[in-house]
Amino acid sequence: MQTDTPVYERIVLKLSGEAMQERGGRENISTTVVREIAERIKEVRDLDVQVSVVIGGGNIWRGLSASQRGMDRTTADYMGMLATVINALALRSVLKQMDVETRVQSAIDMRNVAEPFILGRAIRHLELGRVVIFAAGTGNPYFSTDTTAALRASEIRADVILKATKVDGVYDRDPNKYPDARRFDRLTFSEALAKRLQIMDSTAFSLCMDNKIPIVVFDMNKPSNIRDAVLGRKIGTLVCDELPSDVKIQTP
Repeated sequence: MQTDTPVYERIVLKLSGEAMQERGGRENISTTVVREIAERIKEVRDLDVQVSVVIGGGNIWRGLSASQRGMDRTTADYMGMLATVINALALRSVLKQMDVETRVQSAIDMRNVAEPFILGRAIRHLELGRVVIFAAGTGNPYFSTDTTAALRASEIRADVILKATKVDGVYDRDPNKYPDARRFDRLTFSEALAKRLQIMDSTAFSLCMDNKIPIVVFDMNKPSNIRDAVLGRKIGTLVCDELPSDVKIQTP
């Protein structure tokens, strides 16, 4: 039986930079798409869920790709971190228009546009019902925003990471290439490793596994999915070894 009671109290929502773009659009950041994302975040925040967000920067700049084309990797990665700040500011601006109190905390000091990342302050913001957007990655090159999400989730003791993607879960192989690809409803961390499923990069995945942080992988393009994930409804793929005893995934 489905209810409207959240099963998670504190979440990290992981968005790719491409989530800020319209499909096939030319704009790096679509205000229409950002507003849709902000509405979904507000909907979850209004359920009294503490919401933090990590956004990639791939819609603007990809450090790894630039380094493969000859740019110094460290410089390219720092440029990618700055791209995530741009995305974070865009999302904060729209959330503010919706009267949702939001703070951007940056791992790189840029006090004119964002707070520095301070763990205690981030937790206090969440407790007060503010959305916290973690920007600029970990502040170090060679780390992905997946790792940022796993690290911040571990630090703030989030109940789950909601990883928004272009597909509706984790498959045994690429569903865009293989029509018979099989989607998993639930996986353990050990199964995902044994099957070599690319859910997150290895550093991020290890952090989640070591700190027992569940990951829900789902399709970002379905508007209700973030809310449904928070309510414990069966969407996408749940990756965990063991959920807390007070978390019960609902059946349809």
